Amino acid sequence: MGGIEAVVGLPDPCLRPFVDRYLGYREPAPLPLVRREAAGAFVVLVLGWGAPLDVVDPRAAGRGAYGVDSFVAGPFDGHCTTSTLGVGLGVQLVLTPPAARRVLSLPLGELTNRAVPVGDLPDRWLDRLRCRLADAPDWPRRFALLDAALGARLAGSAPLDPTLGRAWRRLAGTGGRIGVGALADELGWSSRHLAVRFRAELGLTPKATARLLRFQRAYATLARDLVPRPGADALRGPGGWAELAARCGYYDQSHLIRDFREFAGTTPAALARSGSLSSNPG
Repeated sequence: MGGIEAVVGLPDPCLRPFVDRYLGYREPAPLPLVRREAAGAFVVLVLGWGAPLDVVDPRAAGRGAYGVDSFVAGPFDGHCTTSTLGVGLGVQLVLTPPAARRVLSLPLGELTNRAVPVGDLPDRWLDRLRCRLADAPDWPRRFALLDAALGARLAGSAPLDPTLGRAWRRLAGTGGRIGVGALADELGWSSRHLAVRFRAELGLTPKATARLLRFQRAYATLARDLVPRPGADALRGPGGWAELAARCGYYDQSHLIRDFREFAGTTPAALARSGSLSSNPG
């Protein structure tokens, strides 16, 4: 069946505020392959043409997608699992909520904690794009097709409400450390109005988004720590987790562990022992 192939493509510079990379993959799974995927304040778009997979939310089976090769997922405030058998082929994009709102032309409140086959989306342009990607002879031409399709889509989409855009930038820029009340005051909105509008357009409330942004930073820090580096000590023992918690804006170690259980389905210590994290980014 051959080995795993992973090819990273850089989008056109004008697209990089919306998507930082394309990940093309060919992954054989001669035996059932099951992964736990961590939650995050992002939207995952997979356009595939290989073996189908299942995306399962353990909290509610009806929110998953089954037997699909292409889907859009998230934002999720809990971990999911994916399972497949055969040879997976496709491209994965990870989008910030503001970018996904424009690319999909869909309020993300309709996608919260859901995985949806691209063929079930109101506009079938992604399904047509998937077919064109499958027919392309190599990765550079697939990435060029993505550039053209995303560029055209963004050129024809309405910009995000500027106040919501500012709210996202403040949350992301502070790593989720700004309080929702303080953020609402900065924007000149009530906390309730901010929560309602933010959730409808960007998928989750500002409070949930802030928690996920803190978790993503901790998750990414742990992932980097799993890669040996000269002169770098791995996080070990209770002191290490307390240091990680403080570095990422947690009140204490117990809050860090709580978020890992909720958003990754296990503890940071268990992830460190396994030496492997999900394919979702931090």
